[in-house]
Amino acid sequence: MTTLTRPDLRLHESWAAALLEFGSEQVHGAGSWEVPDEIRSSTSREACAALISALARRGDPDEPRPEGRVPSDYFWITDRDEVVGFLAIRHDLTAFLRQSGGHVGYSVRPSRRRQGHAGRALALGLDHAAVRLGLPRVLVTCDRDNEASRRVIESSGGVLEDVRERTMRFWIDLADRGDRADRGDRGAAVTPSVGSAPARP
Repeated sequence: MTTLTRPDLRLHESWAAALLEFGSEQVHGAGSWEVPDEIRSSTSREACAALISALARRGDPDEPRPEGRVPSDYFWITDRDEVVGFLAIRHDLTAFLRQSGGHVGYSVRPSRRRQGHAGRALALGLDHAAVRLGLPRVLVTCDRDNEASRRVIESSGGVLEDVRERTMRFWIDLADRGDRADRGDRGAAVTPSVGSAPARP
């Protein structure tokens, strides 16, 4: 069961293991840049607690934030009690995000890739963007040579607008997801704290 879970200190050990598994690879959607360097470089329980507190504040539109930052909702992608990845949904776009970052950032730890978690987590994130944030469409990007990410985005309804340098830019229309939520259909409802999607048989 792929789930979007709000960052929770109860999952500290699994969070730390997931980050260490990425090694030097950039961890999209984890929100590590939201804390000072000394916290960012640590996987201690104290660092995890500080990160969780910072990420919770970043989702509040009224919370002061550095110039160039937008409100963002952060989730840990989980399978039962294991953190298998990270996902962030930005409420708005700056000029930089419109160029290359998009509304959604996500990553799955190397040992849990090719298991469908990315696609299911993105689907839940899109539901959250439609139902909780009221966004009519979102921009999702990936590197031009990231074939796996491209397939995930396209299977989620992404339509390629253009390629800017190394970045492929896709728009995903969320109108249908909002309509399904109004009807109470499965897959469109994401609670403020958690959403889940079963693995395909």
